[in-house]
Parts: sequence; structure tokens; C-alpha cells
Amino acid sequence: MISNQVLQNIIDGLRNIARVDLCILDTEGKEAASTLDVGDIAKTVSDFAASPADSQQIQGFQYFKVYDEQHLEYILIAAGTGEDVYLVGKMAAFQIQNLIVAYKERFDRDNFIKNLLLDNLLLVDIYNRAKKLHIQADQARVVAVIEAGEERNNAVLELVRNHVGTGSRDFVTVVDEGNVLVVKELDEADALKEIDRFAKGLEALLQKESMEGIRIAYGTVVHDLKEVSRSYKEAKMALDVGKIFFDDRDVIAYSELGIGRLIYQLPIPLCKMFIREIFGGRSPDDIDEETLTTVLKFFENSLNVSETSRQLFIHRNTLVYRLDKLQKSTGLDLRVFEDAITFRIALMVVKYMRYMDCNDF
Repeated sequence: MISNQVLQNIIDGLRNIARVDLCILDTEGKEAASTLDVGDIAKTVSDFAASPADSQQIQGFQYFKVYDEQHLEYILIAAGTGEDVYLVGKMAAFQIQNLIVAYKERFDRDNFIKNLLLDNLLLVDIYNRAKKLHIQADQARVVAVIEAGEERNNAVLELVRNHVGTGSRDFVTVVDEGNVLVVKELDEADALKEIDRFAKGLEALLQKESMEGIRIAYGTVVHDLKEVSRSYKEAKMALDVGKIFFDDRDVIAYSELGIGRLIYQLPIPLCKMFIREIFGGRSPDDIDEETLTTVLKFFENSLNVSETSRQLFIHRNTLVYRLDKLQKSTGLDLRVFEDAITFRIALMVVKYMRYMDCNDF
């Protein structure tokens, strides 16, 4: 159904162009949008609705019927009785009728995409309904999730829809109150670069509109309509994992999650057991900030002692002392690759556990 605001925008625009006042009412005479006061004409509207005429001149007004297929949807009234008024009224009725068709198709397509994303359709229904809605099944697509938050969800939805454009074959929708979803068609030859450009374009758009703190994640490229839900699930996971391990990034791809994706799927009891094995009776919080900063920089420099000490502006022996101190408390020598990997994973597991604890999962 077309909103009353959209109807009001239509007749406001027509009035500005043609200088003809218009009024749109439902079949019971209730006003939906208007640029003039027609008074109490419920009886007149009811009589006209019941008549076989599609247009009629009544008491100084032109009346027109607007149909949704064969069903009478609206009564349009144009002020005046001249030929120009009649033509403006006919054009307005024609435009509203076309909008009804467009909105119905958009609603049907939107509803189909929502059910597709949520795995609410049987396989046979996916292809049958896609064919009826003129949606190509064997097309490269990817799903992007934009975490907007409940308060900004509608504003972000409109921004993204305007960005994508009405003539696009991409779908912009919502399936919950906090996220906006984009199902984007891709060029097979350049799919990965295309989705990366698209995501960064969305990021730039939202930043320009002062939409701070919004995160974007996208799944892997799928090549069949039935797999779109998988890309959606991947994008949702990327959004969560990104908050834990890539909190400095506003755009994250499922393919970039690395080991973080594996850790995210571990049960908490198993994580606790692993941490106990690494740290014994100690808590990871016992590691002081200075040592932790040193370790992270050491990892950044691929376990290179000289380069790490240079970047931290400390003597090489100071760095060695800090690594030896950590080895005594954990039994792990970070200069040994296997021990370094173990400790790095342990830090990620701790970060994951803290996130889950804070969010009451």
C-alpha cells in the first residue's frame, strides 16, 4: 500500500506544475491526501464508487476512479470542470495507478527476499516465485549487513535505497530492527573488487551523513539464489566476529575473519579449559599492560626482536628480559613459533570470552 505521505507528495507536485487542486480519498470518503477542502462528501463519493462510471463531473469537481487491478482503491477529485482540469485529473489517476502496481511488485519482491534470507522457502518455491517476480536465479550475488541500530534503522534504510537506486536489481530490506540488508548482484569477472568498492562506498555515504559508529559486513559470493541465505549468515557472523577481533574496522568481510571465525564457534567451556592449560591458575589479566603491548608489537613484526625493540624505542636486552619474564609465568617462549602461535590464540580466546560475557550470551 502506498503511504499517505507519498500520495501527498504526488498531488503537491502536480498542483505546483498544473495549478490544479486535487484530493485523494478511499472508497468510504476518508481523505488520504489533499490540496483542497472538499467538505463532507462521503455520500457523493459512495454513490460515485457504486456507479459504473470511471470519471464524472459532480458539483463543480471532476471525480476519477483509481484501480488496483480490478479492485477500486481510491477516488481522485480535481477542483474545476474545464478540459485542462479533466486532463490533469486523468494524468494524476494514471500516475497513482502505476504507483500502486510498482509498490505491489516491490512489496512482493521484498517479501520474497526476506523469506529467502531467513530460509523460509522450499527449494521449489524459490525458483517458481523468482520466475514470477522476474528475478534471475543463476546470478552472482552477495549479502551485506549494515548494523544501524534501532533508532537509525529507517534513516539508514532510506539512504541506502537512494544510493542503490530504484532501477537497480539489488535488493535493500530489513529482517530485524537493527540491521539493513543489501542483496547485491555482481559481475562474475570482478565480483570481489566490486563488493569491496560497494561496501566502502556505503561507508563513505553514511559517514557523509554523520552516521557514525555504523559497521558493515558482507559474506562470500554465491552463484545461485538458493545460496543467498548462506551469504547472509556469513555476513552476520562477520559482523559479530568483527566486533571482537577487528574492532578498529568499520567494514569487514567474512573471508577476512581468519582464525577468529573458528574461535567464535568454540563453546565457552572448551575455551575456559584451554585458558587454564595455558595460564595455569593465573588470570590473563595478570599480564601487565607494558608486557602485553610488547608482545603485540612482537607479533606485528613477525617475532623479529631487533625490529620490535627499534619500534618500541627500547634496548634489545630489555625486550629479551620482558619475553623471558613472560616465559617464566606461562611456560611459553614467544621466540619459538609454536609457542607464539599458542599465546596469540590464547589472547584471542580471552577476548572472545570477555565479549560473550559482556553480551550475556
